[in-house]
Amino acid sequence: MTNAPDRISVYAAGSLRVALPALAAAFTAATGVAVDTRHGPAGLLRERIKAGDRPDLFLSADLGHPARLAAAGLAGPPVLFARNAMVAVVHRRVAAAGSADLLDRMLDPAIRLGTSTPLKDPSGDYAWAIFRRADRLRPGAFATLDAKALQLVGGAEPPPNAQAAAPYSPIAKALAEGEADIFLGYATGLRPLAAAHADLTIIDLPPELVVGPEYGLTLLAGGVPAAARFALFLLSLDGQALLRRAGFTPVALAAGG
Repeated sequence: MTNAPDRISVYAAGSLRVALPALAAAFTAATGVAVDTRHGPAGLLRERIKAGDRPDLFLSADLGHPARLAAAGLAGPPVLFARNAMVAVVHRRVAAAGSADLLDRMLDPAIRLGTSTPLKDPSGDYAWAIFRRADRLRPGAFATLDAKALQLVGGAEPPPNAQAAAPYSPIAKALAEGEADIFLGYATGLRPLAAAHADLTIIDLPPELVVGPEYGLTLLAGGVPAAARFALFLLSLDGQALLRRAGFTPVALAAGG
């Protein structure tokens, strides 16, 4: 922990890498409190905290990892602060792919399906939740998807100096080189990726496959008081508006806000 009243340490999911700088800058401008951040797959960050790291605040791409820290007595109860969406980014070599036939394409033995790493990264856990939903529609689909899914990212933390787009660079590379034809991941990262690559298209999940990523925060035991102020800022009108600007779905804005 920082243990300094004018500085806080935040461990945050990699999918918040683009959104967090604006949030931190706005908070610092309003309070004078600096925000130090470390990004990575939320499961790996939780393991770091369990092993002895002590940030002041943990921002996860799910509620499960914060809840496990709370259950271990290392943190307070998790609080929902944003939502995301899972989508598929598809290379143009996958013919006639759309929401209606996305599951057919995912199950096609000739199609290579990429995901993040379950247990270590919530994005991977959400992908496997999609597989379970697919199995309700087509018995046996889970076994097929579980066996074929290529865990391309999320198994290790990015280097400290990684650029904001770096977590998605391996995905773009894998799709371009044919290592994967379809990748399941967060809309906040994959939509900008597809916008930057003419060969890529975003396909929304059909309603029966939709799972809703929920982002949770938790204050670490013994953290500096300013961390609670930053947590409240994330839930404030200004914080929620900045999250929405980054592509997240806010959870604490008034109707029409």
